[in-house]
Amino acid sequence: MSVKTVTFPREFVWRRLHSLFGLWLVLFLIEHMLTNSQAALLIGENGKGFIRAVNFLKNLPYLHVIEIVLLGVPIFVHMLFGIKYLMTSKINSIPGKANRPLLTKYSRNHAYTLQRLSSWVLLFGIIAHVGYMRFYMYPATVDMGTRTSYFVRLYMDPGLYTVSDRLGVHLFDKSKIDKVRREIKQKEEIFKEKISQAKTLQETPSSSYQSQDAELLREYQILKGKKAWLKGLEKRKIGKGEVIAEASNFGTATLLIVRNSFKSIFKSILYTIFVLAAVFHAFNGLWTFMITWGIVLKMRSQSQAINVCIGIMILIGFLGLASIWGTYFINLRN
Repeated sequence: MSVKTVTFPREFVWRRLHSLFGLWLVLFLIEHMLTNSQAALLIGENGKGFIRAVNFLKNLPYLHVIEIVLLGVPIFVHMLFGIKYLMTSKINSIPGKANRPLLTKYSRNHAYTLQRLSSWVLLFGIIAHVGYMRFYMYPATVDMGTRTSYFVRLYMDPGLYTVSDRLGVHLFDKSKIDKVRREIKQKEEIFKEKISQAKTLQETPSSSYQSQDAELLREYQILKGKKAWLKGLEKRKIGKGEVIAEASNFGTATLLIVRNSFKSIFKSILYTIFVLAAVFHAFNGLWTFMITWGIVLKMRSQSQAINVCIGIMILIGFLGLASIWGTYFINLRN
């Protein structure tokens, strides 16, 4: 009697995971473009929708866990197996090797080719985007108990004066930072003897209330807060033509980063290519997801699904481009 061995379909499972994570990233892209499109509304609304949405996300509990589990892992897995498919796929809608069939009259062959080409754009684009926004330009944060300050480095331009007023943002150039540094140093020198007393007081518990001790500790905490605030202000070194902006919330600081980024025509063009690659890859992938999972089986329903995916792709692409070029042209008018 022979015993049949059942092998685990690893390739099948990984392909399904790749597909599921792709669907999740499509949903994230829609949310991301809906939020970012509001960054262009500096006139009138002052970007309130963008600020509100970003602050909501920033204040989610266990945000770092959410970022890793719901974004980092899906992107990494989808990207990892996407690279594998890129290495093994054979494009047949672009002239190449003589022994390779060339099928240029079928639209789906062209879509297959564009899906692979957009993968390369996204591979490098996502790495650059995360590195730029999440690390290089990420606001420096100082929590002083009663309030939190967010510091970002920006290139100065005339429009930034009015924008900072409308957003309630304070600007600091190098001379102003030096002035703040000197003032705090002078206060520290004056308070030097009291600092020693305050430290001793904190380390020595007392059973009775002394008003002079309370005042001493209050002044000591204020000075410590100012020093921490100065450290945040100095965290990003600035060069010629740059300033540090202090915002009272993360959403406003992020809005200033978006505005600063899209003052550059070069960055605007790069992000345009990035957005177009992302929306095509996402919604062409959504169509193949629906076929792979048996959601659309008949030719007619597949054709209708293509039209739906194209419609959503155009809408989300428009929102993505609005966040870039709306911000760029508003910058020119400010």
